[in-house]
Amino acid sequence: MPIMEVKLWAGRTREQKAELARRFTEAMVEVVGCPAKAVTVVFEDYPQNDWAEGGVLADEWSARPQDL
Repeated sequence: MPIMEVKLWAGRTREQKAELARRFTEAMVEVVGCPAKAVTVVFEDYPQNDWAEGGVLADEWSARPQDL
């Protein structure tokens, strides 16, 4: 029972998530050899102000120094 957790910024469409789930499932079936019905994909959406790299929130990245 493979479970894939996908963390994304909020705002992806239902169609985009459905396509990702389909492709991830296909890859898991091909590589691992499990049945498609055994694959679970969980999406977690985060607002950009809940995500940071280099100490800078993602919604402020346009102001971040290029070397980060």
